[in-house]
Order: sequence, then structure tokens, then C-alpha cells
Amino acid sequence: MAISLFDLFSVGVGPSSSHTVGSMRAAQRFVSQKLIDDGELDRLSGIQVELFGSLSATGAGHGSFTAILLGLEGWAADELIAQETYYSVGGGFVVAESDDPTSELSAETTTIPYPFRASEELFNHCERTGLAVSQIMLANECVRRSEQQVLDGIWHLWEVMEACKNSALEREGTLPGGLNVKHRAPGWHAKLWQQDPDRSHAYWQEWVNLVALAVNEENASGGRVVTAPTNGAAGIIPAVGFYATHYGAGASFADQANLRHIVTTYLLTAAAIGVLYKEQASISGAEVGCQGEVGSASSMAAAGLCEVLGGTPAQVENAAEIAMEHNLGLTCDPISGLVQVPCIERDAIAATKAVNAARMSLMGDGEHRVSLDEVITTMAETGKDMSHKYKETALGGLAVNVVEC
Repeated sequence: MAISLFDLFSVGVGPSSSHTVGSMRAAQRFVSQKLIDDGELDRLSGIQVELFGSLSATGAGHGSFTAILLGLEGWAADELIAQETYYSVGGGFVVAESDDPTSELSAETTTIPYPFRASEELFNHCERTGLAVSQIMLANECVRRSEQQVLDGIWHLWEVMEACKNSALEREGTLPGGLNVKHRAPGWHAKLWQQDPDRSHAYWQEWVNLVALAVNEENASGGRVVTAPTNGAAGIIPAVGFYATHYGAGASFADQANLRHIVTTYLLTAAAIGVLYKEQASISGAEVGCQGEVGSASSMAAAGLCEVLGGTPAQVENAAEIAMEHNLGLTCDPISGLVQVPCIERDAIAATKAVNAARMSLMGDGEHRVSLDEVITTMAETGKDMSHKYKETALGGLAVNVVEC
């Protein structure tokens, strides 16, 4: 089976999709697949875990140690909600009820109707069939899930994104980890309501900034988030989704069916673009720098918004290309290895950049000089050339040039 929307978007806990959620999953799979399935558990006297690369450099700041212990105990990331005590020894996780409608579905390999790993293949499918990008992706998803399961699963992801944002709007105080970064979302929210109680279009950028900031503050707190496609970039898709559901043509929260249609179209299109980055390059900051996380998320969001706003497949490709082209070379240099500075504000900037890319593409007819495949290839090559200091190791950039408190 090709990469699914539910591979790119999944419910987990902050602050890192690779270093927290990935570490937990690796530990859990080691126990279930190596020890239990192979009958080695009864012979076990102890386990020693060693971390290497960016995991060893920033594992403490990403909660990797607690995550590994939880994984060895058999916990899955989507079963947990983290509390403010997350960074203390032993963690502060509590068990959450699983409400993911896709969690028990089969992942058997099946032939999909519209296979693609490059944008040329994807948009050739659109041209040949007359289908939109979201429709191509939906048809592929329906190979191993019923259409209703896919739609319910997408709506569940959106509800978690909304809950993540709302939780952050109520968190006061300082983010954990020692940098003394304050929770700004509640204050920003109160100020915005005073300035713009009707959510007028004149303030769209402030609202998009707020949503991205809120989601990433929740992620930095170790809260429940949707990887989109990573935790470090988790605020971009929800923030641009806020624009789509509040400022898009026909957007109305009174019309639930239309709202779900907007969300479904948006996330399916974004996921299709995400497949291209997974297949041809990387979405990992440890592999290609922050261009792979924030850059790909911005590109995905721009494409999704473009289709929601009525863009053609050619305009959707153009939107995705514009957003990534102007994130090329973006480094991953988190101070103290925490997903806080510059990560939180970086998501807000990338979200507004995605909206701008979508709006720019809609001003044209879809014709563009640089293809999305060319930009993705460039991103992959740039990542290979990038020094390891700028790949989530906190050994270069702001991580070493900012004086810590």
C-alpha cells in the first residue's frame, strides 16, 4: 500500500514526532515484535538503551527517555495525553481513551487505482481523469478503508487539531524545559477578540498566526497533537485550515456538512503533496533540516488551501511549489534541543507563507516555470549538503549563538 493520509497525519504527543513519538513506537515494537513474538521475553533480565545522532544530542529536550520507557511498557502515543510535568523524571502521561475510527483498520498491501510518487504522475492522473487532487487521494485511501471510515478518520484528526488549539488557549505560565518561554496564546487570543470580535478578513493573518502559535505551544508542552507531517511543524496545517474554514468561499460553521467537506478536501490535498515529499525526499529535520518539516508542511497547506479556494490541479501544484521554494535551506537549530525557539514562531511564519502561496497561485492560470518535482529534488539535495550542525542536533545556528537563561 502506498503512503496513506493516516501515515502523514496521526495523533500523538509532543514535543517531537521522531524523538518522542518515534522513540516510543520503536521501543514498543521492539518489545512486541522482537521479545514477545520471538519468545524472548521470559529470558530477559534487563534492557540497555543507547541513543545516537540527533537522538543523543536532543533526546532529553524532546522527552525521548520517558517516551522510550513508556514504549517498553507497551504504551502507544495515541493512547496518552501529556501533562505539564512531562519533562520531569517519570513523565506526566495519563491514559486517554482511543477514539480514532481508523485505529483498528487493516494495513494490508493492496493495489491502488492512482499510484504516484512524483508530482508529474499525480497531476497526470488529474489531467487524464478530470479529478481533483483530493479526489485522487480519496480513491487511493478507499482501497483499504471504506469511504465513511476515511471521512470519519479525517474528521477525527481535525477534531484533535481543534482540541489542541483550544487547550493551548487556556494554558498560562511558562513552557517546560528551562528556556522560560511564556505561553503567549491566551494573551494573544484575548487581545485579538478585542480588536476583531467578528473575525473580519482584515485580521486573517493575526488569527492564522495565533492558531499556529497555540498548537506549537501545546506541542512544546508535551500535549496531544496531530503530526502534520511532524510535531515540530504541527501548527501549520491547523492554522491554514483555520483560514480555509473561516475565510474560504462558502465557509460556514452553521453548515456542518459543508464544513466537513472543506476540511476533507483540505487534508486530502495536503496529504497528497505530503506523499511526494516522503517518496522523493524527507520530512525529517534530522535528515534534511527544518526545510523538511516546516517547508513540507507549508507546501502541503498551500496546496490544500488552493484547492479549497477553487484552484485547478495546476494551480494547486503551483501553490505547493511556491511555498517550498521559499523554505529551501531552512535549518533545524532548536535552542537547548527544545521544540520552542525558533520552532513556534517559525510555524506561524510558514503558515502565513502558505496562505500567500495559495493566493498567489490563484492569481495565475497554473502555468509556472519551476515544477514541484524540481523543488522537491532541490530540497533533498540541499538537505544532503547541509552540515549535521543544522539537522536537529542543536550544535549550530541559534542553538549555539543565543545566550540561555
